[in-house]
Amino acid sequence: MVGYTPDPEEGRAALSAGAVTELAPSVDAALAGGSLVVLAAPPRAILELIDRLSGSPEPDVVVSDVASVKAPIVARARAAGLAACFVGAHPLAGTHGSGFAHAAPDRLRGCVVYLCRTGTAGDEAAARVAEFWTNVMEATPVHVDAAEHDRQLAWTSHLPQAVAYALAGVLARQGYPASGFGTGARDTTRLAASSPDLWLEIFQLNRDALIAALDAAGGELAALREHVASVDETALRALLAPAADFRRWLDR
Repeated sequence: MVGYTPDPEEGRAALSAGAVTELAPSVDAALAGGSLVVLAAPPRAILELIDRLSGSPEPDVVVSDVASVKAPIVARARAAGLAACFVGAHPLAGTHGSGFAHAAPDRLRGCVVYLCRTGTAGDEAAARVAEFWTNVMEATPVHVDAAEHDRQLAWTSHLPQAVAYALAGVLARQGYPASGFGTGARDTTRLAASSPDLWLEIFQLNRDALIAALDAAGGELAALREHVASVDETALRALLAPAADFRRWLDR
């Protein structure tokens, strides 16, 4: 397994841990002779790497990625002439941590991973990537349209991330000491510890779907405020109870 990273310290850590067997001195060197290329980088860097790959993959090489936004990446791969060899992927196994220090050997084991074809010409590549995730990573691949992936993730991932940032921002401006925040505040703001640079890219690349989700969340928050202000316990319970049921359902 040949790896490349622009951060030498990260590369040495990955090599020392056995996550890769060889460090390449450049992107081009890492790509040479591989049968499966996985682009694990922020979305805009992946878009740039796809452009570098345009017309260059060797025969039988399959290219994939692991970004949490798919439609722009799949579209760029198609435009770069990689429709027959590129398969977008997104394993649902991330945390708020960034960098190799937050890696774990079993991070992807058992997770669902969405796979997005670039077109019917990529059916063979999709089968090979699905086999990789099933047999090597012990994950569960699920094929989905790239645009539908981004609409779903706007609600199930990008909205919770945005809300965590907003809540953490409001709390930070109150000036209370860290010792005054209990587990509730820490649990609900955990995602806000994620890399702002990474999420800035994701929010921008999935802008329209995220705005729709934010509008809906804003409406729910406004309704909550109205019920609290009016001391309408019946309406408040009607809002809180289904939310509690949903959260308990997630843990079943």
